[in-house]
Amino acid sequence: MEAQEWPFDQAENVAAITTRQVIEDNKPILMVIHYSDDDSWAFLCNTTGAESDGRVIGMGEALNIDPTLRSIADLPPGWIAERDFVGGDWRKTADPDY
Repeated sequence: MEAQEWPFDQAENVAAITTRQVIEDNKPILMVIHYSDDDSWAFLCNTTGAESDGRVIGMGEALNIDPTLRSIADLPPGWIAERDFVGGDWRKTADPDY
């Protein structure tokens, strides 16, 4: 079987933001931010906003944690995607703050 093409605009080994809850507590990724200032990404659980819960992972690790992220890999910079549960429909919105 042929490997799928890498879907994101950042390489697999590029740093992304997540939370301790995603990595350590296996909380689902329910919010994705594609920042417009540097094209970086954040994969968040929506359970915390505390800076102390922030963690850095590779883009490839995020996709390994949740392969369904492939479906929003085309999210434009400055946009946010949110869903209520893994497998749920993503709601995409432009956000000038990001």
